Amino acid sequence: MKRIQRLPDHLVNQIAAGEVVERPASALKEILENSLDAGATKVTVDLAQGGIKLLRVTDNGGGIAADDLALALDRHATSKIASLDDLENVATLGFRGEGLASIASVSRLTLVSRPPDAEHAHQVIAIDGALHPVEPAAHAHGTSVEVVDIYFNTPARRKFLKSENTEYAHCEAVFERIALAHPHVEFMLRHNGKVIWRLPAQSLAERVAAMLGKDFVAAAIEIDTAAGPLTLSGFVASPTYSKASRDAQYFYVNGRFVRDKTALHALRQAYRDVLHHERHPAYALFLTMEPSGVDVNVHPTKIEVRFRESQAIHQFLFHSVHKALAGTTAGAAPTVQIADADAAASPALSQGESAPLFDKPFSRPAAPSAGGGGSPAGFRYQQQAMPLHVAREATGIYDKLFGGLREEERAQAAAPAPVEYSLPPQRVAALPQSADGVPPLGFALAQLHGVYILSQCEDGLILVDMHAAHERIVYEQLKTALEADTIPMQPLLLPVSFAADRMEVATAHEHGEEMKRLGIELAPLSPTQIAVRGVPVWLKDGNPVDLARAVLKDVREFGLSQVLTERRNELLATMACHGAVRANRQLTLPEMNALLRDMEATERSGQCNHGRPTWTRLSMRELDKLFMRGQ
Repeated sequence: MKRIQRLPDHLVNQIAAGEVVERPASALKEILENSLDAGATKVTVDLAQGGIKLLRVTDNGGGIAADDLALALDRHATSKIASLDDLENVATLGFRGEGLASIASVSRLTLVSRPPDAEHAHQVIAIDGALHPVEPAAHAHGTSVEVVDIYFNTPARRKFLKSENTEYAHCEAVFERIALAHPHVEFMLRHNGKVIWRLPAQSLAERVAAMLGKDFVAAAIEIDTAAGPLTLSGFVASPTYSKASRDAQYFYVNGRFVRDKTALHALRQAYRDVLHHERHPAYALFLTMEPSGVDVNVHPTKIEVRFRESQAIHQFLFHSVHKALAGTTAGAAPTVQIADADAAASPALSQGESAPLFDKPFSRPAAPSAGGGGSPAGFRYQQQAMPLHVAREATGIYDKLFGGLREEERAQAAAPAPVEYSLPPQRVAALPQSADGVPPLGFALAQLHGVYILSQCEDGLILVDMHAAHERIVYEQLKTALEADTIPMQPLLLPVSFAADRMEVATAHEHGEEMKRLGIELAPLSPTQIAVRGVPVWLKDGNPVDLARAVLKDVREFGLSQVLTERRNELLATMACHGAVRANRQLTLPEMNALLRDMEATERSGQCNHGRPTWTRLSMRELDKLFMRGQ
């Protein structure tokens, strides 16, 4: 029988290296974290052959004393913690003291350092874990760690390394993650002698723009919220900037890049209403909290953490991002301040208040008050009448296309005076407008194939998917009403009956009263017939039978309690889809403008319930390029 024996220190270090130093990128991460913990303000990274042949990190940090150089390469030797209390309140990126020792055991490592008060630098060389004597060296203030031929002494592990390009890609990803979280530090990355990244010390917004691109910043919403000891800052991209993968997701806890299931789920839930399925949000978020509230000692690579109050963290992240996304409306600038989100959001509809869409929302303006001034009540949108003179062809094609033009539109087209529309004062106060009084989504010109609304805005043309836009508006109204306990119901003058199976009839019998909270009144007429007697006030123009069937299907499959809690938003999205204006429905100019104004005053109206965009803009510059004007 074999006896238990103590493993040699060198073998222990190599075993640890298998966990800590998976590839050159892992070694780069450990060394960069040490540089930042040392207070470096300038860090230079040199790689050769993807970091397999050479990996060198040079910084201007606090340095290491000559007497501590050899100890720095010893296992579990560190200056960052000294007791269990320190471990439970880790405020540094590194703390275990095994990174350099693990790297030295599987490579040829040279450590050179010079503290600010030292006359000259000293260096120590480790080859295959064996240390050479400490000797004087030439080096500026700071530290340099050079790793050559990683895994040269463990051929089996070296075979697991990928190609030079793949290993370099992993190294660059580590560099980008760390550089993004420390914008006050100057970074440089060179690969095979070529400068890849040169990042000066800059603000967080400038660093994000440099690392993630101007497209991300143009579509980004800035976040800066706090709740007790928790602080969340950074940027989240609008849903239209979504990605097919999670590559553009950067989440940090106290400056440390992590992949945490709690945080990922909270952020995904915040985008649930506005993100198209199979797409992933993009963000760069920085969570700051007390070190005692998070355990970073749960994974060898420290990429995973465990929150002591995970539910509180989940709620804080969800509400912070959800509030930021809710503060955006169609036509508004993509970047908003969280502090102003409440003021920018539209006033919630009270119970029983009907939406203005298709209910003659615009009235002729009254005579201006003597006080005039800048009060919202005195504000009026103006749109010049735009008569469309159409040549009548023998084929009758134009009669076919525009024959359905309504009489009120003909009257407007014939009127030489400007047509003025007015909104209720509380709605006007919430809408941004340009200096010329043009709202963000402009004024409607016409419908295109009964699907899109064409609108002239201040700097070009707006195209709106009218069904998707109205779907979002109705959805938000249903959510707001249900949060106030009951969705207002519109009784039908003539109830509509439909053939139902026995399960549908049983569901209507069992949950008929509770379903009135959803604004739907169903009455079983027989074992095979159900009558729809009332529908939500915003869905009165939809198909009541299709709506009733959809609600009954969800209630029967999941139960009413789950439908009103976990699946509430899914059901309301289905109801909104049934009630939204359909394609090929002709709208008048007042109805089109009402839809545009509702979009400007509705949260998250830039995307429909399925995450698709509801509108897009073509600037005059883009239109000019199409026709080569000025070229």
